[in-house]
Amino acid sequence: MAKTNRVGILTAGGDSPGLNAAIRAIGKAAIGHHGMELLGFRDGFRGLVEDNSIPLDLERMSGILTVGGTMLGTTRDKPHRMMFDGQVRDMTDTAVANYRKHGLDALVCLGGGGTAKNAIRLSKAGLNVITLPKTIDNDVAMTDATIGFATALEISTEAIDRLHSTAYSHHRIIVAELMGHRVGWLTLGAGLAGGADVILLPEIPYEVASIVDAIRGRVKRGLSFSIVAVAEGARTADEHRAYMAADAREDAATNPQEKAVAEAELLRLDAAHDEHTLQLARKLEELTGLESRVTILGYVTRGGTPSPVDRLLATRLGTAGADLISEGRFGVMVAARGDDTTPVPLDQVAGKGNAVPVDHSWVRAARHVGTCLGD
Repeated sequence: MAKTNRVGILTAGGDSPGLNAAIRAIGKAAIGHHGMELLGFRDGFRGLVEDNSIPLDLERMSGILTVGGTMLGTTRDKPHRMMFDGQVRDMTDTAVANYRKHGLDALVCLGGGGTAKNAIRLSKAGLNVITLPKTIDNDVAMTDATIGFATALEISTEAIDRLHSTAYSHHRIIVAELMGHRVGWLTLGAGLAGGADVILLPEIPYEVASIVDAIRGRVKRGLSFSIVAVAEGARTADEHRAYMAADAREDAATNPQEKAVAEAELLRLDAAHDEHTLQLARKLEELTGLESRVTILGYVTRGGTPSPVDRLLATRLGTAGADLISEGRFGVMVAARGDDTTPVPLDQVAGKGNAVPVDHSWVRAARHVGTCLGD
């Protein structure tokens, strides 16, 4: 087996706490333990296409373990559909050419499910690729944990803890919106840990009447305040049915015109959903008579110093990734498995999700402590 000497690395998709810790882990293990050279590409796959790179040595990676964000920058650009010279173009060949130009033996991509899809395409184009799972949503398939989730969970839980004070003092309903378009792990975990009275997830369509009943029940027990933790992708039962129908029409479309109509309907539904948290708060105020206030945590959950849990996870996954490269094992994602790691073929990750099972132990625990899930 030929020794791997030069490795490229990039971060793609949304930023997550712990990315710098992962870059450091890969770099220190690759350089210090395996004697490799490391090259970082700026701003995700765009950096690979535009050949925007920097050499990474131990000195450059010093001090980044506790720094949030990513020293390399990130974008959501896809090599096969990239805006270039004012047009959407397939830049895969250019990415491959730059990989060859730098004499790379491997490329490490830190990202989520979308990054896994892009990595598969580059792998099929002849590149030696591995990925590391990162996302605050914990929505990557085939891994126990993703880099960034633990920190986002900690930040979100602290926010809900703090919101209790003003909800209690002013006898209000506080609706806290957390990130999570497709999956509700972050909202479920933070809501459960923070003692939210209502938790609304994308996986469990809700009825406003059910939430109102739960809040009125609290008022009858002398509790004139409530905390509602809602994922940004949570939908009412009616909204969920409409979205699933449009999604099914898109999947079943047999010609470009039918597909375009279905895609337009999905976009319309997404646009109508943009202010759903504010609309929910207004409905709850109207139906319960309690003042309602909205807090949208948004990108604050992505920022700041990564938690010790995320630093440990990033270090475990990063060093395991360097070991796999040294062994010549590619086309895989480095997954967390208990206290260990394991390589998972990218085709088992790409296009898959990690939705909250409706019978998951966290869901059962929420129900058992009396949390309303809106169904």
